[in-house]
Amino acid sequence: MESISIFDMLKIGVGPSSSHTLGPWRAAERWISELKSAQMFAEVASIRVHVYGSLALTGKGHATDYAIMLGLSGTDPVEIPIKDIHSIVADIQESHILNFGNSTPISFDPKTDILFHRKFLEFHANGLQFEATLKSGKTKKNTYYSIGGGFVVVKERKNAKRNIATFNSFPFPIQKGTELLAYCQSENKSISEIVLENERSLRSDSEINEKLDHVWKTMLECMYIGCHTEGKLPGGLNVTRRAYDINKNLLYGSHVYDSPKVWLSTIRNTEVKFRQILKWVSCFALAVNEVNASLGRVVTAPTNGSAGVIPAVLMYYMVIENHEADFEHIKKFLFVAGEIGSIFKKGATISAAMGGCQAEIGVSSAMAAGALTELLGGTPEQVLMAAEIAMEHHLGLTCDPIGGLVQIPCIERNSMGAIKAINAAELALGSDPKDAKVPLDKVVETMWATAKDMSSKYKETSEGGLAIGINMSDC
Repeated sequence: MESISIFDMLKIGVGPSSSHTLGPWRAAERWISELKSAQMFAEVASIRVHVYGSLALTGKGHATDYAIMLGLSGTDPVEIPIKDIHSIVADIQESHILNFGNSTPISFDPKTDILFHRKFLEFHANGLQFEATLKSGKTKKNTYYSIGGGFVVVKERKNAKRNIATFNSFPFPIQKGTELLAYCQSENKSISEIVLENERSLRSDSEINEKLDHVWKTMLECMYIGCHTEGKLPGGLNVTRRAYDINKNLLYGSHVYDSPKVWLSTIRNTEVKFRQILKWVSCFALAVNEVNASLGRVVTAPTNGSAGVIPAVLMYYMVIENHEADFEHIKKFLFVAGEIGSIFKKGATISAAMGGCQAEIGVSSAMAAGALTELLGGTPEQVLMAAEIAMEHHLGLTCDPIGGLVQIPCIERNSMGAIKAINAAELALGSDPKDAKVPLDKVVETMWATAKDMSSKYKETSEGGLAIGINMSDC
């Protein structure tokens, strides 16, 4: 059993990948903390980092090397000014000096001190090892695994007992969908109400509201930035940003606004025929993942590569379905989305390196579908039915990024996942869950079985599919 807060599922960080960027960044921070606890930090003379498996095969395209340098430099992905990222990395690359833990200058050449190995470690496809040579000549090695969504673990699972204790402290411990429904029925509560009670066992209402407000504002700002930034994405594929033109064309270029909040209100006054709705939802999703692809700040939902689905569907609800929607609606949506995501993480995976893109876009679509269903008046049974429908139609989706970049087909997949989520919600709302043939827990099991059957070349290695069918030179 594992205790997962919605704030574990919805983390604020820097793109382009939660497993390949945010995870290694957090692993570096964790290593520094453990060195300090062991009274060894001041004894470090040099550092070398070994990157394995999927992290190595697509690491450069996912800015894994940047994340390692930034983490070792003591910066925080939630707080670091985005404009500082490239300058910090450039300084290290040029000077071969890293300000270890933001306090100790150490000789460090990324070309020779970050080593990429094609070998896969047994525990997980995303492994990395930090190696410190101490002033005494001894070495200290620590190995971590980035398991998706920014989660970082060690093989020994030293925190397992603490995690189980926290899990059991939840008034409503949940491992599967059937357990969640049982609580809803016995307590006569909605899914969002059950999740709120669990979150209250970890923090106060004011802390919950503050953190949720930060998550939503980050999502909204990300959409706003993406819709107001034009040009090409970095990385070599020369992908043209599309959200800018879509937003401009839908607003006819005549509206004046100067903030994300006013922009949201402006969209509410636009034409909302079916084609426009499709374009808006796609625009919101594309905007987020264009920001993500350019090392911008996003919210893992449940990963960076799938970060556009949930904000796009939530924005759809706010600007199309309910113009009176407020923070209470946002809270409910994020509570339900986070809980559904945690069920997939506990029963399967949210790591594309382990399960392909079904583990990212599929899960995010299921999260968004369920959350939208509750806001549209669906029962808990219909919420889980919507999540199941969304995942059912993402089963087997591969992860085959061209050039190892979170761009093609990743960015467009967010718009498709968002549209599927809305469709799944409508199908569930028009159905009787008693007639459903596939329960959520069964589709979670099936997704995991499919993941284990999937060839490794379709699991974020860029060794199959579009990644080899389209050459960088063709772009």
